[in-house]
This record gives sequence, structure tokens and C-alpha cells, in this order.
Amino acid sequence: MDYRWRKHPDYRVYLVTDRELCLGRPLEEVVLHAVAGGATMVQLREKQADSRDFLELTRLLVRELHGRGVPLIVNDRADIALAGGAAGLHVGQSDLPPRDARAIMGADAIIGLSVENMTQLEEAQTLDVDYLGVSPIWATPTKTDTARPWGLDGLSQARRHSRLPLVAIGGIHAGNAAQVVAAGADGLAVVSEICSAPDPEKAAHFLRGLFAETK
Repeated sequence: MDYRWRKHPDYRVYLVTDRELCLGRPLEEVVLHAVAGGATMVQLREKQADSRDFLELTRLLVRELHGRGVPLIVNDRADIALAGGAAGLHVGQSDLPPRDARAIMGADAIIGLSVENMTQLEEAQTLDVDYLGVSPIWATPTKTDTARPWGLDGLSQARRHSRLPLVAIGGIHAGNAAQVVAAGADGLAVVSEICSAPDPEKAAHFLRGLFAETK
């Protein structure tokens, strides 16, 4: 597929999926409403799904999102990302090393890496990745195995030391998202703020409005 956005990805409203938080609604329905509201990137995170279900959902979302100009990123599973035609892969510190992720996914793929402290962030500056997921900004119930929160001061410090775009995640919601943007985040990665919103389109639209329309 010809992914036009790969050279200049738009990280501003980065939806990370969780089917269990979708209030009984089909995941694809929540995702498409979020995109209609202004979500600029979607990460499919399926820790419980079997491989066939994960792959089927990846292909479905790639078909739906491609025409809307929104890239689908797969969490952790390079095999699913490749077979499903996803635009990229996101890996954590204990997942596939970024060098191997790039070798598998290719030069045009979007590769993201989670960083949980300044040492990891500084080491990442020499890696062939496209963005860093700064995690967590605040503690969050949707991901309990994370390190000590960065906080806003930590995010500001990360911004000063990073050449790479920073996507902030962890405890971000409508009440604090503007502070996260002001602290230097290039993107807001949210899970429950959109997945569990009564109106995912409205929730995404609010977050999108926190960024200047420069893209």
C-alpha cells in the first residue's frame, strides 16, 4: 500500500485501543467515530486476542483507515503488522529490539518505542525509530506494569533532550491534556478517554483542538 503519511506522521491524537473499555460497542465502530472526530493515528493493542483474531481485526482496520489517511500501528506483534498491512509497529523495552523491528518492518514503516526514564530516552536518540512513547505521564488503571510516572516536569525534561517526536501516554484526559501539550508532547496517546467515552467522536475532537493546525 502507498502510505502517504509515512514520511510525516501526525501523532497529535493517538488512539490506543482496548476492546474491553468500549462499553460493549464494536471496536471498529469506536475507532471510526474517533477518526471522524480527529484522531490522527491508531494503535491496535490486543494482549488477549489469539493470532487469527488479531490479524483479522488488523486487516479490517487497515481497510477502513487507509482511505481516511490514518495509519494503523500494531502493538508488539511484527508478524501481525506485516501480514495485516499495518503502517507500523510499536514496541516496548522488553519487546522486539528496535533494530530488529526496523529490519523486519522495512525502511518506510513507522516504528515507535516506549521509554520509561531519561536513560532510555537518551539511548533512543541513536536508534532508527520514528517516535517515542513517553510512559506513563501519570499512573493509569489501564496499564499497571509501568515504571514511575514522568509527570509534567519529567515530560518537559524529555522534550529538551529528545530529537524525536514525543507521544505522551498514561492518565491523560480532557482535564489535563492541555497541560501535557504545553509540556512538550507532540501527541496525546489515550485509551479510556476515547474508548470509554459516551461520544468517541466528540472526545477525539476535543483533544485535536488542543493542537495548532500546522499539519
